[in-house]
Amino acid sequence: MQTVLITGGAGFIGQNLVHAWRAARPEDRLVVVDALTYAANLRSLEPLIAEGTITFVDGDIRNMTLLQRLFDEHRFLRVVHLAAESHVDRSIDDPGVFLQTNVLGTFTLLKTALDAWRAASLLDRARLLHVSTDEVYGSLDATDRAFSERSPYRPNSPYAASKAASDHIVRAYVMTYGLPALITNCSNNYGPFQHPEKLIPLMIIHALEGKALPIYGDGSNVRDWLHVSDHCAALMKVIDGGRTGETYNIGGDSERSNLEVVNLICEIIDCAFAADSTLGSRFPSCPAATGRSCRSLVSFVEDRPGHDHRYAVDISKLTVALGHTTTTPFEDGLTQTVHWYLQQENWWRDVTSGAYRAWIDRNYRRRGKVGESQPVAEKVD
Repeated sequence: MQTVLITGGAGFIGQNLVHAWRAARPEDRLVVVDALTYAANLRSLEPLIAEGTITFVDGDIRNMTLLQRLFDEHRFLRVVHLAAESHVDRSIDDPGVFLQTNVLGTFTLLKTALDAWRAASLLDRARLLHVSTDEVYGSLDATDRAFSERSPYRPNSPYAASKAASDHIVRAYVMTYGLPALITNCSNNYGPFQHPEKLIPLMIIHALEGKALPIYGDGSNVRDWLHVSDHCAALMKVIDGGRTGETYNIGGDSERSNLEVVNLICEIIDCAFAADSTLGSRFPSCPAATGRSCRSLVSFVEDRPGHDHRYAVDISKLTVALGHTTTTPFEDGLTQTVHWYLQQENWWRDVTSGAYRAWIDRNYRRRGKVGESQPVAEKVD
């Protein structure tokens, strides 16, 4: 048994990792720290919190006093650092928030972990995994080879630059101070519990509501898609079997253009409506409710500044060193994801309507309802 800290554990990847970790290693004690920003969601973690299976702390990773107390109390042997601002468009509008969380927050966590592990003589037993993105490598042309762990960093958005900076800080702490840390750079994730601002859930929800499906530029931008369950499995392998100081790319080996992805989503929804007559009454504004294709909603909008053309990652290092392979074909994973959003209408309507934020205030913020043995949540605004 070991005690594990997961930062950003109420986010999309974070909550999926919590569930995957609980299923694979039920004897471990999990402590989740999350600042509960707009992109966080505790719905799927609520049963685990209520039964005491995990400890939840509403807190900001920039709060060193909070982190020091948690390290002292729990003596973490594993830390998975997922807390980050991650939306490119938002980083263009307000880059300062990304520098604060992704750079300063990462530094605060690294310093706290190093100090705590040194004081407790745990440096030879502990491990910290910093979860990053393939966007730090910049953009590829259509014929370029996929990014490897040796590819130069060339970030093109404030978000990517903030993650690149945090990667460099992690590496510096390994080389200068001997912090037992590892880095992973992943491709685009998709799957259940993803915030509706991201491409796949946004297109699903817009199609169901009969809204335009806006695609940047001509839709030719290419991304490598990784199902979140494959990502979580890889993270657990890396933190256990990876070499400290090393970087591992995690990808889905599923390159698709944005237009291909949106067209496939439309096809899956069209087929779902054809097979289930009740969907038409639930979502009457969806074109598929009247036998038309959701592709009629596709529209093209002005491209965003600095839009990277293509991402692709070479996962051979991860495969050879740790034996990890992806198990979810993109078409299967996307079909599962579309049907998840069809089944979880209440979840995404709460998120998009603002009802979820009121639920957070009512159940957590106002009453200070946090995990067992934790005081009222601390937060840096």
